Amino acid sequence: MYSESDLLMLSAIQHLAFCERQCCLIHIEQAWAENRLTAEGRILHDRVHAEDSESRGDVYIVRGLKLRSLALGLSGVADVVEFHRAEIGGISLPGKKGLWIPFPVEYKRGKPKADPCDEVQICGQAMCLEEMLNVKIENGALFYGALHKRHEVIFDEALRNETRKTAERLHELISKGITPSAVYEKKCDRCSMIDICVPKAGSKKDVGKYLDWILTSP
Repeated sequence: MYSESDLLMLSAIQHLAFCERQCCLIHIEQAWAENRLTAEGRILHDRVHAEDSESRGDVYIVRGLKLRSLALGLSGVADVVEFHRAEIGGISLPGKKGLWIPFPVEYKRGKPKADPCDEVQICGQAMCLEEMLNVKIENGALFYGALHKRHEVIFDEALRNETRKTAERLHELISKGITPSAVYEKKCDRCSMIDICVPKAGSKKDVGKYLDWILTSP
């Protein structure tokens, strides 16, 4: 179990599952760059969080719910947590009759990815909710804006193990404070950090050295 002072950003496990170097540039080097894709994603999240909680029949919708897991050493904010009415196995909610099962929903601007980085992030949210509320959560969903469609995610043991390993790796990298060297992949072309990372150059410079190089170049 981690302590409160050990908690890292829940969103960082999505960055790590996508690219270790990107994760370290953001969370160790404190570097960030935005492009059209990240701007659209930020606007989508802002719109979701700005809406109020609401009830729709047997579903109670809460937005911007704070999350924490001492087992994973992570904390963050969920885009949406739907509480579905249940006959058994649920929890009680203040001011609500009956039992309810949490169903986390994470909003993404694009389309499903080839790697499991989005699935790891939503699974991390579910594991936080399970620890906080002492309830079992079987599934959740990723909503992709480009498709205007939900992609259901089953929180099986394989995905849970991948999420635990990713969280452990995140703590390991942050504690060491060393950013991995750049390795170019096709996905780099759509990354907002590409001009800082310079993967095609095979850069081994940290951000500070890279900026010095830019400023001193003719």
